[in-house]
Amino acid sequence: MYNRILVAVDGSVNSHRAAKHAAQLASLCQGVAVEILYILEFDRTRSDVLDNASSDDLHIDRKKRLMPIEEAFEQFQIPFKLVIKHGDPGPIIVNFANSGEFDLVVLGSRGLNTFQEMVLGSVSHKVAKRVTAPVLIVK
Repeated sequence: MYNRILVAVDGSVNSHRAAKHAAQLASLCQGVAVEILYILEFDRTRSDVLDNASSDDLHIDRKKRLMPIEEAFEQFQIPFKLVIKHGDPGPIIVNFANSGEFDLVVLGSRGLNTFQEMVLGSVSHKVAKRVTAPVLIVK
């Protein structure tokens, strides 16, 4: 069914749900390779540093955000590779997904209303439009 699955996460509740769903799908496939992509946004990291958070605190916070996501795959005994990138999530997910020959890209929806999505655009919408593989957006 699927040989390579990319799961893009940001530590939000919606990305936790996306990871659980991806783990369930992966458990149905023999020999599937799963990569979890976590992106550190420059603006968010910069504001965290300006708020006097130490690098150790930021590392602990990132671990806490990723723990439930990793546990979703461990629960189904699905091996995974964690990849951490820096930058703007939309373009990084698109470039990573298109260069990695993935069979499926899974990510959570941020839950913008219609007006917010029209004005701001959502990462999931940008990814769905630009990634060549099928994209599963989990609410």
